[in-house]
Amino acid sequence: MKLATVTQVTIDGVMQGNGGASDEDRRNGFERGGWARGKGDNETHAFINQTYQRADAFLFGRRTYELFASSWGTLTVQDAPGWEGVVEALNTRPKYVASTALTDPAWSDTTVLSGDVAAAVRELKARPGGELQAHGSGILTRWLLDNELVDEMTLITVPVVVGQGARLFPDAGPDLALDLVESRVDSKGVTIQVYRPAGRPQYAPTA
Repeated sequence: MKLATVTQVTIDGVMQGNGGASDEDRRNGFERGGWARGKGDNETHAFINQTYQRADAFLFGRRTYELFASSWGTLTVQDAPGWEGVVEALNTRPKYVASTALTDPAWSDTTVLSGDVAAAVRELKARPGGELQAHGSGILTRWLLDNELVDEMTLITVPVVVGQGARLFPDAGPDLALDLVESRVDSKGVTIQVYRPAGRPQYAPTA
């Protein structure tokens, strides 16, 4: 399976608290949650539904898994008009969680990866199928990139600057070149870029 990460971010790179509830993630005093709610037009909503439908399985970090389980995991397709594809996929496909703290997941068809996560992810990637998708899960996404496990990365950028919150990439960290595979912008200014990791960037020589 191809490992694909999908992340909603602001213009200033924040990914914390993007969902429908402003208080879903108040870590470190974050008070500006819900910045992605109502953003994106029908084409972007269709893209997100289709993305989830492509998944053969999902990979989460613990915090994102618990947020998804308490929201999407409690819904039926009748409960979420417009997001039926997301609900159906999340509640019928296998889910894997990288965690040393989670021991008894309540969401059906969940497997906890608590040992050698890199080896477990490589084993999942070696299985036949389409996509193993990691949604949100910033710490996990950075770790997957650092360990060269990501085949494709989708960034859904919402046109807002929130000025605080956890960012997808830290101020200092490993560098990475990306090849652009697909790019689109919707009628509300939400942009979608699909990238493939392409090794280390090339820098201009010093003068």
